[in-house]
Amino acid sequence: MERNYKTQMEAARKGIITPEMQIVAKKERMDEDKLRGLIAEGKVVIPANPGHKGLDPNGVGKALRTKINVNLGISRDCKDYDIEMQKVMNAVNLGAEAIMDLSSHGNTQPFRQKLCSECPAMIGTVPVYDSVIHYQRDLATLTAKDFVDVVRLHAEDGVDFVTLHCGITRKTIEQIKSGKRKMNIVSRGGSLVFAWMSMTGEENPFYEYYDEILEICREHDVTVSLGDACRPGCLADATDGVQLEELLRLGELTERAWERDVQVMVEGPGHVPMDQIAANMKVQESVCKGAPFYVLGPLVTDIAPGYDHITAAIGGAIAAMSGASFLCYVTPAEHLALPNVDDVRNGIIASRIAAHAADIAKGLPGAREQDDRMADARRKLDWDAQYKEALDPEVAKAIRDSRLPEDDHSDTCSMCGKFCAVRSMNKALAGEMIDIL
Repeated sequence: MERNYKTQMEAARKGIITPEMQIVAKKERMDEDKLRGLIAEGKVVIPANPGHKGLDPNGVGKALRTKINVNLGISRDCKDYDIEMQKVMNAVNLGAEAIMDLSSHGNTQPFRQKLCSECPAMIGTVPVYDSVIHYQRDLATLTAKDFVDVVRLHAEDGVDFVTLHCGITRKTIEQIKSGKRKMNIVSRGGSLVFAWMSMTGEENPFYEYYDEILEICREHDVTVSLGDACRPGCLADATDGVQLEELLRLGELTERAWERDVQVMVEGPGHVPMDQIAANMKVQESVCKGAPFYVLGPLVTDIAPGYDHITAAIGGAIAAMSGASFLCYVTPAEHLALPNVDDVRNGIIASRIAAHAADIAKGLPGAREQDDRMADARRKLDWDAQYKEALDPEVAKAIRDSRLPEDDHSDTCSMCGKFCAVRSMNKALAGEMIDIL
């Protein structure tokens, strides 16, 4: 049946409950009309390009479960598409709701189209990355029209959301040149736009031709993810004037998108001290009128290469508890290398822990049910039931099986053996003899 609406937001504003809304409402245990209202207000998005066949829709935003995004893609030094597709499917199986294809080498379109035909997770891209690769021309030779046409190409291929660095302008060049930032611009897309403006002397094409881009996104129901080109890349740059001025511009761009019924997410900071995270979330919520906030981490310290999945999980939990809706995972390879399969797994699990902990703190319906089932399994010393409730059952079982106690291991582990508090309490309450020696 032909749709009588272009976007999920347009449908919501017309009072239409779409099939995607029905699926998301059921997942979130939310009344369908309440969800429709949040989408109409821009406080929830359902990135769902009709060209993405086989999509399992998910919502991102207020009063919904915190979602996880996984960045993957081909680079010059790691160009095996089969390995990258293996990472994608592993990520989906581990619970990632979104995959961002950040490929920067080779013929990127077939891989992107394969994702949009086979992957059930939301698919996102950063079109500016693909521009140089698609045209096989150096950055300075590209025109504003070239950049806009790549956005159109990605929308036609079926991607559900695109990150666009629209908030960086000619004024930003002067701010960076005359400012005192330690890390300048660390956003890859933001640095490319900055470089293009510096070399050509022209305005940011994603800002100058924003209305044309919105029409493309409206036509294909592509959600705009407003990229934070000036996100802080170290603690010293957190919450500075450059970051905040860009955020004000993103707030204006959010409202311009809503005027055309285009769904919007706003991307947030990268490196932020713990005591500034909640304030960052509140400022974004106010400036961007409650549009869903999508954060990278944030990382709460700069000195943990090899362990940045942990620094990001700490920041992500605080951010999500304070209002962020979408966490971009960070792997142990952050700042060091392209992540391998194990890095991807560790990054996803760390992000899922952060998201789950935040959802419990926010009191979302059913958020703690799995934890309660785990508590019951632990009280009963039912190991199989514990594995079933674990975020990563395979690792949990492997650790226990590799270090079983010498005695009867049905009711203890090798940490406490017969000194196990749970075993002792079970026996005491049952009136049984507690044998230790």
